[in-house]
Amino acid sequence: MRHFGHIAPEVRQHLFHQEPCEFTMDSPARLLAAALGATLYCPATRPQLADDIVKQAGRGVVSMVLCLEDSIDDADVEHGEENLVRQFADLDARTGTDLPLLFVRVRTPGQIPDLVRRLGPTVRLLSGFVLPKFTEERGIPFLEALSTAETASGRRLFAMPVLESPELMYRESRVETLEGIARAVDKYRDRVLALRLGVTDFCSSYGLRRAPDMTAYDVQIVASVIADVVNMLGRADGTGFTVTGPVWEYFRVPERMFKPMLRRSPFLEGQAAELREILIEHAMDGLLREISLDHANGLLGKTCIHPSHVPAVHALSVVSHEEFSDAADILRPERGGGGVLRSAYTNKMNEVKPHRAWAERTVLRAQVFGVANEDVSFVDLLAAGIPG
Repeated sequence: MRHFGHIAPEVRQHLFHQEPCEFTMDSPARLLAAALGATLYCPATRPQLADDIVKQAGRGVVSMVLCLEDSIDDADVEHGEENLVRQFADLDARTGTDLPLLFVRVRTPGQIPDLVRRLGPTVRLLSGFVLPKFTEERGIPFLEALSTAETASGRRLFAMPVLESPELMYRESRVETLEGIARAVDKYRDRVLALRLGVTDFCSSYGLRRAPDMTAYDVQIVASVIADVVNMLGRADGTGFTVTGPVWEYFRVPERMFKPMLRRSPFLEGQAAELREILIEHAMDGLLREISLDHANGLLGKTCIHPSHVPAVHALSVVSHEEFSDAADILRPERGGGGVLRSAYTNKMNEVKPHRAWAERTVLRAQVFGVANEDVSFVDLLAAGIPG
């Protein structure tokens, strides 16, 4: 699989200075963590789940979560498990079909080895499990169950803990909770692919819900949690993990209080004024703003609940030609001693030692999402990524 693999090769050639690389579910964990992109959530009870997965893979989705937790009724869990087993058998029978990375969001630790056993040989299609409401106390049994299931199946299985518990929201318990989470995920570091943020649950602790005119970073109590999670768990010193961005809840806005958050000029230059109007109508301007803030705050990838959000996440994940030029200059072997240099675009200072970690992350992102051609904007990438 590869990002933008659903668009024609000649279009990719026009868009990319460096095309996204190909990867598989057996690729190195560091590469897969960066490549998750827009992770599309889907209830595990959907009757045509296998068809849905194949369809979304053909539309550019590279990671999906099949949910047995909050997205389905408590009474439907058993049915959801049975449906998963049937649908995996269906997928397994479709030889030669490209599939995204597939994860199952469970409710209890016991579901992990049970589902792996019931899946049998089709477990080869599974990349891992999403672990809800993760803290050290609640998370260790999940990670132990994952380790047991992995040994029994002979398959590498990843965990993606979701940080969404009230203990993280409450100031008096936040640091202690994060320290516990850090201990738990460090113990199972080889199995933890990424940490996911459950901002909807954070908001629920205070009876809040952000409006489509607001990003998660405008809700200060939520923004403070994101900052502390990145501070303690997303460091670039080798101790951190990939932390993914929060879900965007909206896909249509009936009425607006504030001006749209998209400038006209990039769309006029790309002759895409109509695309701008569609994005605004479907609350995508807020999503684009939040994705940009995710990146600025150290997050990569995003939880998505609607397929229309996927192209936006991927378009804004592509490394610009200017970013790549800066990163390449900083990482040149002869720059190992440090120093300051003017960027090739002659518009900024590149300081080799302080900017090195940023450059390394940028090059990794460039590997999985590609580098845009010099004259290609996010509008071009977004327009190309939207399925026809």
